[in-house]
Amino acid sequence: MKTLQNNPLKVVLSLILATILWTACGQTKDSNHLTTANKLEMDLNTAVITDNLAIVRQHLEAGTDINAKEPFSGSTALITAATFGKTEIARILIDAGADLTITNNDGSTPLHAAAFFCRPEIVQMLIDAHADKTLKNNFGATPRETVLGPFSEIQPVYKMMQQQLEPMGLQLDLKQLEKTRPVIAMMLQ
Repeated sequence: MKTLQNNPLKVVLSLILATILWTACGQTKDSNHLTTANKLEMDLNTAVITDNLAIVRQHLEAGTDINAKEPFSGSTALITAATFGKTEIARILIDAGADLTITNNDGSTPLHAAAFFCRPEIVQMLIDAHADKTLKNNFGATPRETVLGPFSEIQPVYKMMQQQLEPMGLQLDLKQLEKTRPVIAMMLQ
């Protein structure tokens, strides 16, 4: 019989998946359509997911609110960059003053996303930018606590996320994730 101790981890991970899937649902398939608000080729979150540095820079130059939340998941461009491992875009957004404490709908900060998806370079950038390692998401987990559970229990969640989000560019190497989770946990001590 499983203990109740494992249930909060599963709840947190299920909500992270739901948040990411909601982000995916909000993306437009026509990346070349013009918005009426800013006449840019695509919205900021789509530019992040597609690793389009030029469009991200155009948004910065146009004064786009880089802390705006995507309507379905509440993710900001920085949370999206952390999730999808877009290191250079994360650096640009951090340098542009992105809010490191803003949360998505499940209460996760950019540091939560970078930690969970084992993005050590982005985790380090966020730590260097003084991201708060003690903030808890809506389920009471700090970024460090999202990588402390046994990998065998979380591996099915990573597999499901990879299957669902690979068409959008999410790349997850399960062996690398298993190896990197303890490293991320040490970084966040």
